[in-house]
Amino acid sequence: MNTENTASASTTDKLEKATFGTGCFWCTEAMYESLDGVISAVSGYEGGQKANPTYKEVCTGTTGHAECVEVTYDPAKITYAQLLEAFFRSHDPTSLNRQGADVGTQYRSVVFYHNEEQKKLAETAKNELNKENAYGKPVVTEISPASTFYVAEDYHQNYFAQNPDQGYCAFVIAPKLDKFKKVFKEKLKKDALANH
Repeated sequence: MNTENTASASTTDKLEKATFGTGCFWCTEAMYESLDGVISAVSGYEGGQKANPTYKEVCTGTTGHAECVEVTYDPAKITYAQLLEAFFRSHDPTSLNRQGADVGTQYRSVVFYHNEEQKKLAETAKNELNKENAYGKPVVTEISPASTFYVAEDYHQNYFAQNPDQGYCAFVIAPKLDKFKKVFKEKLKKDALANH
């Protein structure tokens, strides 16, 4: 019996998924990829009625999909509650169908939960934030069951890492990511901390 393969298989079995939409998926992907315990963050589309939507179709706002990121994570290193905290602190969850200059239902604040525990944690966090009036106005984050996640086109994957000098990356994502890394300094991967 090969114990090396058994060990890696059991580790893989313990990985979980979480899906979040915070506006442009380029920002969301870059933030989640920097967190220790996140194995991967994949940009894509979820929550709409059209099968296999393209970026161009989703941009019209007519497919019902949100730009989002499917996060695969190790719950022994980072909890779903910590991923939720990153979600609520990395965008404006009070803005309906808009994040900054990005406007439309495809940019809505949304948590797609994969199980009842995730649903409960997301609803509790949203309710607590509203009860505390944390943002000065109601949190409008949609909390919906995960449905089919469609992986976005290849050129969207790792977009910030591959295009740091592109205008949107330099002027929108980079400052947002720097702020995120300061807030979540204790949870960053070593290489993300070194690049900070």
